Amino acid sequence: MSDIDGVDLSGRTVRRAALRDVDAREVDLSGARAQDVLASGLTVRSADLSGSILRDVLLVDVRLRGSALQRVEISGEIDGLTVNGIDVGPLVEAELDRRFPDHAAMRPTDAAGFRHAWDVLEELWAGTVARARRLEPHLLHESVDGEWSFVQTLRHLAFATESWLARAILGDPRPWHPLSLPWDEAPDTPGVPRDRQARPDLDTVLALRHDRQAMVRRYLDELTDEGLAAATVPVEGPGWPEPVSFPVRECLLTILNEEWWHRRFAERDLDALESRA
Repeated sequence: MSDIDGVDLSGRTVRRAALRDVDAREVDLSGARAQDVLASGLTVRSADLSGSILRDVLLVDVRLRGSALQRVEISGEIDGLTVNGIDVGPLVEAELDRRFPDHAAMRPTDAAGFRHAWDVLEELWAGTVARARRLEPHLLHESVDGEWSFVQTLRHLAFATESWLARAILGDPRPWHPLSLPWDEAPDTPGVPRDRQARPDLDTVLALRHDRQAMVRRYLDELTDEGLAAATVPVEGPGWPEPVSFPVRECLLTILNEEWWHRRFAERDLDALESRA
């Protein structure tokens, strides 16, 4: 085991740092930026994380003891989050259902339920796109708090549909359009586009978006409960998702989840963009 004492990394940028079997004391990481950090099994005591930003973080089997959480914001997939002995996941889902009555439709159990969920999403997104069209075109390329722009969000949803329907379910090994956009932390993979700096106009991206929405609609129109209960055949070749078998239902739920939450994020950011107009 390596010992690190009195290390000051203020203002430094750390990439691909492996902290396995390290005993660190009096480490000052104030203002540091760390990317691709591997710290599974990490034990931290007497830590001040005030003002920290954690993005694309995997927290599984993590315990916080004697912690003070004030004005903490969490967005992501929550499964088994226990706060002071209470599993808050079901409470969050119930509150989302209360605030957004259509949210419950995003948990379908049969083929008809998936068709209904897609009806809901298409209608919701139509309203969001109409709202975005009222803004000056350059604002649709603006980032709010470092998040994707509106145009980038639509590009990412094309990628999600291509990956989880065209590739995972339908078996196309390379279904991606050049404008499709994976998540920022995705590894560079041959044949998978990731041009974050591209600035296509809204109509160009909507043409791609509508084509991918129609792909989902065609698939769901023919979906049966037996097909929903089936598993995918692994797709050979590099890309996302990995070439393994998935339950068809899991793939489709992933698409619904992407569609629902990215629309919520887009609506949140449109609020800010409208104040700039």
